[in-house]
Amino acid sequence: MKYPLRTSLIAALLLAAFTANAATRVDLTRDWAFHTDPDGVGERAGWILTTPADAESVTVPHTWNRGAHRDYLGVAWYFRSFDLPPLPANAIAQLHFGGTFYRARVWVNGVEVGSHEGGYHQYSFDVTPQLRATNRIAVAIDNRPGMFTIPGFGARGAPDAWYDWWSYGGIVRDVWLNVHGPVRVANQFIRSETDGIKAAVTNRVTIARRTTQPLSVRATVFSPAGKAVTTSTAPLAPSETSAKILLGIEHPELWDLDHARLYRMYVEVLDAAGKTLESSSETFGLRTIAIRDRHLLINGQRVRLTGMTRHIDSPWEGLAESAGTMRHDWEDMKSLNMTLTRPVHYAPGTRAVEFADRRGILLIPEIPVWQASEAQLSNPQYLELAKRQMRELIEQYGNHPSVFAWSVFNESAAGSPGGIKFFREMRDFIKSIDPQRPVTLADDNLPKLKLAEESAANDADFLMMNEYFGAWHGPRAALSPALDHVNALFPTKMVIISEMGYPGIFAKNPADADPTRVSILREQLPELAKRDWIAGAILWCYQDYKSRRYAWPGQEEGYLEHGIVDENRQRKPSYFAWKELNEPARAELRWVKSGDNMPTGFSVMITPNSSSQLPYLPLTDYRVVWQLTGKENRAFASGSRVVSGPAPVTIGGAVPPRDPPGELRLVVKLLRPDGSLAMERVLPY
Repeated sequence: MKYPLRTSLIAALLLAAFTANAATRVDLTRDWAFHTDPDGVGERAGWILTTPADAESVTVPHTWNRGAHRDYLGVAWYFRSFDLPPLPANAIAQLHFGGTFYRARVWVNGVEVGSHEGGYHQYSFDVTPQLRATNRIAVAIDNRPGMFTIPGFGARGAPDAWYDWWSYGGIVRDVWLNVHGPVRVANQFIRSETDGIKAAVTNRVTIARRTTQPLSVRATVFSPAGKAVTTSTAPLAPSETSAKILLGIEHPELWDLDHARLYRMYVEVLDAAGKTLESSSETFGLRTIAIRDRHLLINGQRVRLTGMTRHIDSPWEGLAESAGTMRHDWEDMKSLNMTLTRPVHYAPGTRAVEFADRRGILLIPEIPVWQASEAQLSNPQYLELAKRQMRELIEQYGNHPSVFAWSVFNESAAGSPGGIKFFREMRDFIKSIDPQRPVTLADDNLPKLKLAEESAANDADFLMMNEYFGAWHGPRAALSPALDHVNALFPTKMVIISEMGYPGIFAKNPADADPTRVSILREQLPELAKRDWIAGAILWCYQDYKSRRYAWPGQEEGYLEHGIVDENRQRKPSYFAWKELNEPARAELRWVKSGDNMPTGFSVMITPNSSSQLPYLPLTDYRVVWQLTGKENRAFASGSRVVSGPAPVTIGGAVPPRDPPGELRLVVKLLRPDGSLAMERVLPY
């Protein structure tokens, strides 16, 4: 089975790319063939060179755990053929995978070019020596968990317990081929410091090269408006593959949660004559994030943030989600005023992190070390795999201003000697790569500790506490004393509640699940707000997701009832309760009436949340927009006012006479600086 791309089309693309001195991307998402291999015969049967006759046609991203292969665990193969014109001398061809779950081996024209373990990160191979006029890619993927896979057996390492999300197998993100000239920009590592008046930016540029001539690297920074603001050049000797470039920016435009100002770093690799051989572009932001006196500060302003987690999972795509599904879900979460998320136990994908950059959401990404035992955390092989996955996480997402901190693991044996040693080694490893960002972990056992030194949490830059009082962690009334105990144990640590909510399996029946969730959210978020040292709270989670664990009695699998929307994104009452609880201000609307009880005017008071509340985000450049509407909701009067600062804003107006008076409504909206809706109220008459 062969699916050739048109040679003439690729030739035209490559010619244009080399003319423009930039890499060209050849999309390889369509026209794949797929076949399971339950008996492990594929390699012996020659599948690296020949596609089985009964292979299925698929498009990637693809997960096989839908339809006929719903429960399949094991090895499966993907095959793709394409034609390619001759490459120019010294060209570099890099084959990229956005993500493959879980273990992958890759062959090009019968030659194994590499392997990768881990399901959520990008990786690539130089396949230049293997390419011909007609090419064939074969990929073998194994999605089986084990004791020392990450993710692997959970429940503190019990061999019959899986991690708490589905073991989707497949090429779960895009595949593409980049063709470069004799030089390829492999990575930009951008870091910055700013006092608000000036910014110092460093960019460590790493290249791959097939030329020994002297080179130089020129970096140019473009402002959020697209204007070049600074440039600098560093030389590269014939044997060098990296250069550190220093740049200064005057009067920087700072990135924050309501003003997502993004700069662009444009890098060129130049030959001795100054000709551009390769170019690459990355976005970044200038901001400061600090933890001071147990408070979280962005650009010197204190904030207390809320949000939710979200598994990459849907009935129609599984783990191999499209850009449309990602955008729908993240837009919906942002409409709930989300400003903080972990965002799940694994890397969420580049598109999601770019969304967070553009829409002002802080992220605490983590690797999927989930409920690992001391035996797992003490295993050298496991530690090295964790380091490799953490390095990939940092290299893929480290330039993004939305990334606030790195998380090492979730609900693992943090209170054991092996767990403490594991965390310290991981923390030191992370700091050696990215010393600016805090390092933390998510723990569900903090209230059980007698001494802070008994847990790896004592070595974290701040605490992340999972709390499910009313479910796994005890009665609802135990939350307050548990928080007080954690405060006494860690009197200098800032805390973020990294998980809260209500798993429906604890309800008496499915009908009681969401009403109980609503009551717990309404009860617990104000209780958390009382603690000044709690800087944020994250709901678990956005949607119900597929899991082998925690199904309703009598079910062997299903969608874990834990979200504020179901697996099909249908909103539950808890969705609207969470929306109300997370509004950034309070609104009071009332009619001014005449002696005959007819409305002659209206008044609106908008009171921004204070630092004693969750969430708390100083409002700058917000707008209150009001309308008076009549029959068929047609507006006949309107106005607006800017909201900046902590003081309440009062708006009043008259109701113009109408003939006939008819229906009447006052509609008030609070808009963020980007024009999106933060809050809405309607007062009918």
